[in-house]
Amino acid sequence: MDYCLGEPDGSARIWSVDADTDLDGDGRLDGVGLDVDGDGLLDDVLADLDGDGTAEHAVLDRDDDGVAEAYVTDDGTGTWTVAADRGAPLRWFGLDGAEQPATGAAVDLDGDGAAAERLADLDGDGLADRAFGTGRAWVDTDADGRWDVRLTDSDSDTRADRADYL
Repeated sequence: MDYCLGEPDGSARIWSVDADTDLDGDGRLDGVGLDVDGDGLLDDVLADLDGDGTAEHAVLDRDDDGVAEAYVTDDGTGTWTVAADRGAPLRWFGLDGAEQPATGAAVDLDGDGAAAERLADLDGDGLADRAFGTGRAWVDTDADGRWDVRLTDSDSDTRADRADYL
């Protein structure tokens, strides 16, 4: 796994290391434990949950229960900018790219007013990466917060018949 951290003087260091921590609890090593915040404890984790080989999640001050003081993700450009508040409502982006606050597990993603779509956060970063509606689903395939694919089940057999790249 590769990760890069900036120094106070403006320089940056890049490391390539083997994962030694299972951050998401699926039994697969996906993160590396280290001391990001300089408190002398190896209680911080940088993790690659999408499996692309580059860390996109940072967890600071993780205690023995796995609860973190802070959790942030990469915004898709390699910059640690997106705070993820565990337990807060999911954030999601509309089809127009504007961020929307989730008021519950169901939202009107497509704006049709007919049926609400259910949101899901599979990678645990606080940002919805799946949305399921009647006969349609949207998928954020690259964890950048924008919907990449719309799946359509036109014959109601619960299997997608069509995939449209957005």
